[in-house]
Amino acid sequence: MDKTFKYVNYLWDKQKAAAIEGNEVELFLYRSNILGADLRITNYGGGNTSCKTIEKDPLTNQSVEVMWIKGSGGDIGTLTRAGIAGLYTERLRNLKNVYKGLSDEDRMVGLFNHCIYDLDSRAPSIDTPLHGLLPFKHIDHLHPDALIAVAAAKDSEKITKEIWGDTMGWVPWQRPGFDLGLQLEKCLNDNPGIRGIVLGSHGLFTWGDTSYECYMNSLEVIETASAYIEDKIKEKGSVFGGEKVQSHSQELRKVKASQLMPLLRGLCSSEKPMIGHFTDSETVMQYINSHELQRLAPMGTSCPDHFLRTKIQPLVLDLDKDEDLLDAEVLLEKLTPSFEAYREQYSEYYNNCKHPNSPAMRDPNPVIIIYPGIGMFSFAKNKQTARVASEFYVNAINVMRGAEAISQYTALPRQEAFDIEYWLLEEAKLQRMPAEQPLSRKVAIVTGAGGGIGKAIADKLVAEGANVVLTDISEESLEEAKKTFKNDQVSTVVCDVTDENSIKTAFDKACLSFGGIDIIIHSAGLAISKSLEDTTLKDWEILQNILVKGQFLMAQHGVKILKKQGLGGNIVNIASKNGLVAGPNNVGYGTAKAAQLHMTRLLAAELGSDKIRVNTVNPDGVIVGSKIWQGAWAEGRAKAYGISVDELPSHYAKRNLLNEIIYPEDIANAAFALIANLDKSTGNIINVDGGMANAFVR
Repeated sequence: MDKTFKYVNYLWDKQKAAAIEGNEVELFLYRSNILGADLRITNYGGGNTSCKTIEKDPLTNQSVEVMWIKGSGGDIGTLTRAGIAGLYTERLRNLKNVYKGLSDEDRMVGLFNHCIYDLDSRAPSIDTPLHGLLPFKHIDHLHPDALIAVAAAKDSEKITKEIWGDTMGWVPWQRPGFDLGLQLEKCLNDNPGIRGIVLGSHGLFTWGDTSYECYMNSLEVIETASAYIEDKIKEKGSVFGGEKVQSHSQELRKVKASQLMPLLRGLCSSEKPMIGHFTDSETVMQYINSHELQRLAPMGTSCPDHFLRTKIQPLVLDLDKDEDLLDAEVLLEKLTPSFEAYREQYSEYYNNCKHPNSPAMRDPNPVIIIYPGIGMFSFAKNKQTARVASEFYVNAINVMRGAEAISQYTALPRQEAFDIEYWLLEEAKLQRMPAEQPLSRKVAIVTGAGGGIGKAIADKLVAEGANVVLTDISEESLEEAKKTFKNDQVSTVVCDVTDENSIKTAFDKACLSFGGIDIIIHSAGLAISKSLEDTTLKDWEILQNILVKGQFLMAQHGVKILKKQGLGGNIVNIASKNGLVAGPNNVGYGTAKAAQLHMTRLLAAELGSDKIRVNTVNPDGVIVGSKIWQGAWAEGRAKAYGISVDELPSHYAKRNLLNEIIYPEDIANAAFALIANLDKSTGNIINVDGGMANAFVR
C-alpha cells in the first residue's frame, strides 16, 4: 500500500518504476521528474539529483564507479538523459589532493571536466562535488520551503536537533562549491548513520541505497518539517503579525492590476523591455497585507535559488489599495520616485559589495513588485522567467512564514548574497544561455486569430518569441487555435471588434497576462462581393464596423496602453489590394479597405512623436487557408471573373507578376518584417500579392 503524505505529493508509480527496473540511470531520471513535479519540494530549475553506477571504463575495460548528476542549468522536473553529466567518482574525489581552499573554487569547476566519463555530458554544475564526496548511491539535494524555513530560522541548528534528534546533520551557510562538499563529507563522518543534512539558509541533502529509498527519505524528511511548522503556526494563532490591509475582491484586484501593469512595465523597462506576471493567491495576499511586510520584505530572501531570480528584495509600492489608477500621469508622478530610489539602492548594494573582477552591474530595476491589498507583480525578460520569479518569491514567502513560526526569519548578509549573484561562475552560466529571440520581450494582440491570416500571424510571432493574445469572435476557433501552442506565451480572449467593451476586455486581458502591449495587429475581417445594386445597407454596415470601426477602436484603446508604457509600439493593419484597386462588384469591401489604408496613414502621422509606428500589409488572393474565402465571397469573386470557385487559386496566381499563390504565412512574414526589421518605417504599405501592377503605390 502506498504511503499517504499530507504536505508533499507521493507520485511514485510502481508500474512505471518496474518497467525500468535494473536501469539505475532511468530510475534516477524518473525520481528526479516526480520530485520536480511538486513545487513544495523544489523550485523550477532548483535542486539537484544524482545516482552512482558501476560501468566499464572504455580505456581499461575495468569496472569503475560513475556518478550521474543533473548538469548545469537543468531542471529536475523535466530532466532527460541529455541534461545530465557522467563523471568518474574516484577522479572527482581525487580533486581533494589539489584543492587549495576557498580561493580555489572557480578553478575547481574547470577541473570537473577532467573527471568526465560520458563524453555526451552536460556541463557539470557547481553542486557536483557535494554529491561526489558523499558515498551514497542515490542523493537528492532539494529546496523545499519547509526545510529552507528551518535552515533560515534563528537557531537553525538547535531546531534541526529538536525536529529530528540525531538522525539529521546540520552544516552552516556556505556558498556552493568544493569546500561545501568537504563540509558535507565531514558532517557525515562526524555523525555516521544520519539520514540527511540541513544546509543553513540553503536546503536539504538526503540519500538512499536505491532510487525509491532515496525518494521516500526525501519525502519523509520534508513531511516531518512541514508538520512541525504547521504545529508552530497553530500555536501562534496568526501569521506575519496578522492583517494590516484588507484585500479588495478578487475581481476588483484584477481590474486594478490590469490598469496598473502597463505603468509598472514602462518603469521596469528603463533599460530593456520586460514582460509581466500577476498573482494574488491566498499565500501572497496573506503576506503582502500583513503587519510584518515592512520588516520582512527589505530583509530579502535567504536561499540563493530564490534571490538569483527575484533580486535580493522586492519593491513595495507606496499606494493605497483604493488609489484611483485611471489617471496615468498622476500615477506616474507618484510611482517614479519609488523606482528611482530602488535603482539607487541597488546601485549602492552593487558598489558596496563588488570586487575588482565583478561583472558589470546588471539591470537595477525590481523584479518583484508588491501592492498591498491588490497583489504581486513580477517583471522579467520573458513570460516564463517572470512567472518563475513569481513562483520563487512565493517560495520565499513560505520560507519566511515557516521561519517566523519556528523562531525568527534570518536572511543572508548582503555580501554573501552579492557574492552569489555576481559570482563569475554564475555570470558564465548567463553568458552560455541561448540568445534571445527577436520578439521575446514583446507583447502582441491579434484580432481574427482563430484561423486564416490572423492565426498565421500569431504563429509567426510566437515562433519569433513574442507573447501573443489571440482574439476572435468565435470561442470554438480560439480553443482550436490555442491547442497548437505548447507554452505560456499565448493567451486567448473572445473579442467582437465592433463592441468597444469587448475590445477593452481584450486589452485588459493582455495587460493582466503579460504586463502591457507592444504590437497591435488588426486582422479580423470578412468580405462581401456584390454589385452596387445588390449591396444592402446591412452589408455596408457590417464591412464598415468590422474592418474600419474595429481598426479604429483597436488603435484607440491600444494606444492608451502604449502611451502609458512609454516604450513606443507597432500597429499593423491587414487591409487589401482592393483598397488601392477599383474592381467589379466590390463597392462595400473596397471602400472599407481604402478607409483602413488611409486611417493607417493618419495614425502614422499622429503617433510618430510617441515612437508608435503604424503600417499596412495588403494581401491579395489569399485563398488557401483564408477564412474569408469560405462561402459567398469566393462565389462572388468567381462570378465576377467568369470562372469556377475551384479555379480561383490558379486564376489569382496567373494574374500576378511572379505567378505565385499567396498563403497566409506570406502575410505573416510581411507583418513580422514591419515589426522586427523595418524599425524606421511608418505610414507604409507592403503589398503581398505576387506583384499586381495596378496596385503599385507609386
